[in-house]
Amino acid sequence: MNRSGCESFCESIARRHFLRLGSLSLLGINLSKYLELSQFMASVENQTGSAKAQSCILLLLEGGPSQVDTWDPKPNSGFRPIGTNVAGIQISEILPRVANHMDKLAIIRSMTHEEVDHGLARDYISSGHRPVPSMEFASLGSILAKELGSINDIPPYVLGAPHLKDRSLGAASLGAEYNPLLVPDPAKADFKLNDLTLPKSITEKRIQDRKGFLKVIDEIYRQKEKLVEAAARETFRDKALEMILSPTMKKAFDLSRESEKIKDAYGRYGFGQSALLARRLVEAGSRFVTAAGYNIDSGWDTHGKGSGGENDKKLRALLCPTLDQTLSTLLEDLDQRGLLESTIVIAMGEFGRTPEINPINGRDHWPFCWSMVIGGGGIKGGQVIGASDEKGGFVAERPVAVGDVFATIYKAMGIDWTKEYMTPVGRPIKIANSFDDTTGQPLKELI
Repeated sequence: MNRSGCESFCESIARRHFLRLGSLSLLGINLSKYLELSQFMASVENQTGSAKAQSCILLLLEGGPSQVDTWDPKPNSGFRPIGTNVAGIQISEILPRVANHMDKLAIIRSMTHEEVDHGLARDYISSGHRPVPSMEFASLGSILAKELGSINDIPPYVLGAPHLKDRSLGAASLGAEYNPLLVPDPAKADFKLNDLTLPKSITEKRIQDRKGFLKVIDEIYRQKEKLVEAAARETFRDKALEMILSPTMKKAFDLSRESEKIKDAYGRYGFGQSALLARRLVEAGSRFVTAAGYNIDSGWDTHGKGSGGENDKKLRALLCPTLDQTLSTLLEDLDQRGLLESTIVIAMGEFGRTPEINPINGRDHWPFCWSMVIGGGGIKGGQVIGASDEKGGFVAERPVAVGDVFATIYKAMGIDWTKEYMTPVGRPIKIANSFDDTTGQPLKELI
């Protein structure tokens, strides 16, 4: 059965109608045709022809923010809850600006996994798979790059956190072309991508001449050595030259085009300028951009004095003011530019913090129940998904896996979230992997 014929058939007969008919013979189809039709219908159900989202920005809160002190306020927090612009939803008092944008964001208060170590937890939230020594899993950014491709010579996946060396931030077996472009700290005065800057002695014409010369050399070399690696080198070289010579690429990474006012609005620090650069990149055509910058002073890793300060003191003085400023500005900026409907915004760390304060006034690693926020790109804001117990330590209602969040993102972007990739060793890998290696499911309230 061809696609057009099946589509018209699917419109008139839904899956439930097959059960009502009671006999396949009444439709004049045999079992093999029914199975073929069922497979196609399942595929259609997992597609969103009117996908709103085209890109995604991840604000990576490195170290893991305390859920009870941010998105899920509890009596055991040192901060009081405040109301938001959505009736019935409260967040911490140290996020007052974001509180005015809660209609644009959904809070998931029942995120959970079992990785207590920073690196392993980042591996998990990047790929949705629990880390194992024998296997590397592709990251969400690499999968989006593969599924959606690039626009306007702009890298589809950009990582604004080159200090992070976690292996699952990359493409694994998908291929090096889907690895992220690493970007240095855009808050530094000398920020630039050196690889996009030609020496004064080399003109664009000279580059093109060299490219032609290399092509001749390659043809001679290939006659002697027919290697797959030679083709791969040529592909990467051509992409590198396209990036170097692309005016769109140069423009996207040129923060000098932004006003001093908007730079101030995002915040003159790594995290703020990373978010500003992320906005520029998705505006130019990037699919997935990670904005970070909390690597200084151990970020959200608020154990106590050894990690840069006591939990409450550090949250009030440094961490929450920067998140409040940058996230609210990003949402406002995207909205004003008409980009929020096509751009998913996520703010999350690799886990949460313990509900109890430790002996040195800090909070320790806690992956068993934590919170994140997500909005834009057709995601329905102004709501809370899941719930924690009275202290914010364990999930009380509806546990959510990172793979379920991935499935939600894929659906918003028109990607079949049930898809699996086959590794070189013949192992199928789910692109949305939930608990117990089941397929993640989109959060129906959000999309």
